[in-house]
Amino acid sequence: MAREFQRGHKAKLSDLTPGTDLYVGVQIAAPGLTFDISCFGLDANEQLSDDRYFIFFNQPKSPEESIQLLGAQSGDTESFRVTLDRIPAAIQKLSFTATIDGPGQMSQVGPGYIRIVAGGEEVVRYAFTGSEFTTERAVMLGDFYLKDVWRFAAVGQGFDGGLEALLKNFGGEVAEEEEAPAAPQAAPGFAPPAQATAPPAFAAPPAPQAPQPAPSFGAPPAPQAPQPAPSFGAPPAPAPAPQQPMHAAPTIAAPLTPQAPPAPAPYGQPGHQPPQPPQPQFGQVPGQIPGQHPGQPAPPAPTPPYGQPAPAPYGQPAPAPYGQPAPFGQQPPGAPQGVPQGLPAAGAGLHAALQLYKETATGQRWTPQNQQLMRVDLTMGGAGVLARQGSMVMYQGKVDFGYKGAGFVGRVVGNATGQEMQLMRCTGRGQVFLAEEGSYLHPIELQGDAICVSAESVLAFDESLQYEVRRVEGHGIPGGALFTMQFQGTGTVVIKTHGTPVVLPVTPTTFADCNAVVAWSAASQVIVSSQVRLRRNAYPGHSGETVNLQFRGAPGNFIVVQPYEV
Repeated sequence: MAREFQRGHKAKLSDLTPGTDLYVGVQIAAPGLTFDISCFGLDANEQLSDDRYFIFFNQPKSPEESIQLLGAQSGDTESFRVTLDRIPAAIQKLSFTATIDGPGQMSQVGPGYIRIVAGGEEVVRYAFTGSEFTTERAVMLGDFYLKDVWRFAAVGQGFDGGLEALLKNFGGEVAEEEEAPAAPQAAPGFAPPAQATAPPAFAAPPAPQAPQPAPSFGAPPAPQAPQPAPSFGAPPAPAPAPQQPMHAAPTIAAPLTPQAPPAPAPYGQPGHQPPQPPQPQFGQVPGQIPGQHPGQPAPPAPTPPYGQPAPAPYGQPAPAPYGQPAPFGQQPPGAPQGVPQGLPAAGAGLHAALQLYKETATGQRWTPQNQQLMRVDLTMGGAGVLARQGSMVMYQGKVDFGYKGAGFVGRVVGNATGQEMQLMRCTGRGQVFLAEEGSYLHPIELQGDAICVSAESVLAFDESLQYEVRRVEGHGIPGGALFTMQFQGTGTVVIKTHGTPVVLPVTPTTFADCNAVVAWSAASQVIVSSQVRLRRNAYPGHSGETVNLQFRGAPGNFIVVQPYEV
């Protein structure tokens, strides 16, 4: 039975099907609208670094045919064949998108979906409607992404700018088309390789008994001769829908290739000046180097390294470092005194200076903007976000912030254990940026498992996660016990650390200071190790390391320790 996904849901593909030769179908339609359905093959930086992996109507397959455009069939507006085993290592994500060709908005679409079929059986479906969108003209429907193993995520994120905004998000550009696009080619037949334990073979989903009506694109369907069934085991499908009229959208160009900026001119000179030859020594002919025959011409002077100014001519002061003012009295003629010379070359400026710090949008619910700033997209996923009060530094969109009370029992438990969190609830449609006192932030995605985190180290987490105070027993501790927060379920918790933490595997000889440990796997066994001795107390002073935690557990358990004691 197929699993129904909601926006923001993720899962390992191996949990859905053992097959790696998959069929991806997209169904989207609206009266009077035409859609372009594409697949972007992105690199580790989520950029379209190789335009051969932009699969659309004018480029129906990748070079090694690991991604193929199959066309409309089995009730789907568009379909793809994805062979995960053949995707090159440089491709880390496949993003399936839909854009409107011409005027219109995504709010006009009817019920649609993106689904995955393995061996002719549907294994997962993400359904959507136009009510989830407003003025968007392009939308990212779902992603295959590589995170140790291949996973699937239901995205549902729109772009107001349509195809151009979508391409810019992936690092590409739109160019004017120079000739009419070629007709899409038919998908080639294939035979899956033999395996010891054969996973489900690729097969398109069963075709409905009654023929599907042609999409209402404004052109009457033209009768066509029946096509033979594909040779990869798919059941016979009805006659394909008539081809859509050629699109007037501009063709796609390769991503912009960054060019190195030109070397800045030396201070006080309009352009690069060649270095002057060294001055002759006593008894040496001018222009002659030591050991050179008088009749032999002098070799050309070496070019200074890239970006470095040429040495000053003999007898003239050396130029000041690039961008720094020259000493008084050494400015070029006509230059105002006290004004720095050597302005940046063309192409620099405010936009170029701030380009390094632009917002990072990955299509995921949680996205680190840098080591100390976290972005959460509330439009992805139905549940809200609980964050530490006062941690919001900026937000965009329509976002509501409300007080999240712990109730009487929660306040009593928090006061007694020290694991009390003052939280706010963030809901709505928009993006919220979170930070706190420059702490390093680390998102941890839970998929049904659990983790123990000190309440002091929690910045934010999905409201769908369950959390409770957990007691760590031990003698030699003031109060007789330590406490921590345990998070469990499906979602993300963001922890904060002072500095870059270290993650250590749990062994029988793993100890950590209770004031420096940040988190540990919930399956670990925690034992309190006290260094307090009666004889030691008879003498003034001690090492200061009175209480440590010893961790034990099966292979795979871990602890997270920060270079800081609370």
